[in-house]
Amino acid sequence: MTRFLVPLAIFAALVAFLAVGLGLNPREVPSPLINKPAPAFELPQLHQPDKTFSQRDMKGKVWLLNVWASWCVSCRQEHPLLMDLAHSNAVPIFGFNYKDRRDEALSWLKQLGDPYVLSIADRDGRVGIDYGVYGVPETFVIDKQGAIRYKQIGPITPDALKNKILPLVKELQQS
Repeated sequence: MTRFLVPLAIFAALVAFLAVGLGLNPREVPSPLINKPAPAFELPQLHQPDKTFSQRDMKGKVWLLNVWASWCVSCRQEHPLLMDLAHSNAVPIFGFNYKDRRDEALSWLKQLGDPYVLSIADRDGRVGIDYGVYGVPETFVIDKQGAIRYKQIGPITPDALKNKILPLVKELQQS
């Protein structure tokens, strides 16, 4: 009888772990960068490639870094929300154009509107790797000291904006 109980207990434990794993949200992948300094970069600006932008330029300010691309369907989905956010002046939004062609990116912004203070171009994706980008869109909330405080994987939703991003931005701006 005991000989059957041990394998049955092991099987029951495996089923329990599987059930817990299936209940997790795959979009909530914890980022190892949260509460750590944003990786350093200096990239050309999309509109003015002879000029560069760096995360150091934003020291002392709370800001969003939105990773996007003209070929990204989900980026098109979140774009109206970014336009509304930009018009509210709640927080500056900087675009991080990821693995895209400059002419296509500029055309996309001209067609849909440009919610960004400015966009930078990461054509080969090397800086994106430093930020742990594995898909677009992704959005980072960066605090006054230059630390990443939140990472939104996938398009920003009205719920995420209202309940997570904007309250965090307001808290960080007051500190």
